[in-house]
Amino acid sequence: MLGTAAGTFEVGQVGHPPKSTQVRDYAAPVDLHITFASGRDLVGQLHRQIRDAVLDGRLRPGERLPATRDLAARLGISRHTVSVAYDRLAADGFVQGRAGAGSFVTEQRSDEYERLPSATALQPKLSWNVVANLPGVDATPRYDFRLGLPDARLFPFKTWRRLTTEQLRASAVGRANPGEPTGAPPLRAAIARHVGVSRGVSAGAEDVIITNGCQQAVDLIARVLLEPGDTVAVEAPGYPAPRLLLESHNLRVVGVRVDADGIVVDEIPDEARLVYVTPSHQFPLGMAMTTSRRMALLAWADEHGAAIIEDDYDSEFRYGAGTHDPLQCLDRTGRVIYVGTFAKTMLPTLRIGFLIAPRSLHEALRTAKFVTDWHTSLPIQGALAEFISTGTFARHIRVMRREYRARHQLVLEVLRRDFAGLLAPVDSEVGLHVAAAAPRHTVEEVGAIVDAAGIQDVGIYTLAGFGFGDHVPAGVAVGYGAIALADIEEGLRRLRAVIS
Repeated sequence: MLGTAAGTFEVGQVGHPPKSTQVRDYAAPVDLHITFASGRDLVGQLHRQIRDAVLDGRLRPGERLPATRDLAARLGISRHTVSVAYDRLAADGFVQGRAGAGSFVTEQRSDEYERLPSATALQPKLSWNVVANLPGVDATPRYDFRLGLPDARLFPFKTWRRLTTEQLRASAVGRANPGEPTGAPPLRAAIARHVGVSRGVSAGAEDVIITNGCQQAVDLIARVLLEPGDTVAVEAPGYPAPRLLLESHNLRVVGVRVDADGIVVDEIPDEARLVYVTPSHQFPLGMAMTTSRRMALLAWADEHGAAIIEDDYDSEFRYGAGTHDPLQCLDRTGRVIYVGTFAKTMLPTLRIGFLIAPRSLHEALRTAKFVTDWHTSLPIQGALAEFISTGTFARHIRVMRREYRARHQLVLEVLRRDFAGLLAPVDSEVGLHVAAAAPRHTVEEVGAIVDAAGIQDVGIYTLAGFGFGDHVPAGVAVGYGAIALADIEEGLRRLRAVIS
């Protein structure tokens, strides 16, 4: 007597499928689970499950079904049952048989079959509705002035491959300790030395926590310091990703105006428990926060018992003689949490960053890192520690800074020469982009200009895309991290033609 039977059969591509199917070379067989709910209508159950696997994409065009004899033996049913189910699938157009070769999945048009609606019993929290449109993968424009993209052609891939290969050897993997959430000690020490020398940050290895980029650093800080409903102040306009992340924690996020000196401290709400700022290179406008404004912000945080996230955005790329001490260096009461990333200096795809926190938060941040993802990739950490400690990272920065300085100067020269009266670049000597206000155009008109530029193969962002609340500026942000020096003038010429 047959009650309930279940089995797994392999789907591999052997023999030669019929010419009408789309043939693909699958290196490994595909497993498909078949479960019979009862001993009734075995043909119908088998037919429906294989059909659903085809429609869902689990079985792909050109894949070969197992022989009827093999499948019958694995499922404990008769070969006749399997043959009838295969015949029905062939009649419905899901498979096609070929004498001496077997049965193969055919190409399906997604609009020919009505899929069952997905269940709606489970609903996400309303806080996850804060992200209207996630960033997509767009085609790379010929003249790419988009932000946040370093020039991968400048990266020392040969050296990096050697370092990562060494970390993946059995001897290195065996020495690794995956149990430490805060990061590999050599990398934490290397980062502490690097930011101490290059930025004047006061920190030891014990103060550093390795994260998966800046976003995770902000996430850990929010988990450790804030409760749902707490108020957080962010720059407006400002970097959208941290703001959206903070909103997803059910926090009240308030945009605070920025002026030529940085965030306007007098407009920060008294109840704010956290302030997120980019003082080295305000994103997206580009100015550096003045020393007097930094001191005012620190005094405000001390008076109100608040914390400050200092995102040292683009600080490695400084082209002028002047510089400012980081907030972390000026902090005397343990209010500042310093956040950095290697997305611009290395490669965005590495997804590695760090935070430097006051000692009072060490254990809580360590625990938060452990419960969220345990640890960041150890081979990447080991390779990066060597990359920094051997001086390769510092040499790489010098090469990039020299190249980006030339692009920065050329972008400013062309904007001032060819866009006079149309775009007013913001004075900035840091980073990988230049912001430019559009005094003669509305936000909507600038959006139309950017869309039209895209048709001319010019990729560029509006400043309005980084606005928040009432602070939505009309203008563009001209990135030069990814575009070659030789392409800048032609790309801006096309943008000028669109504006005209």
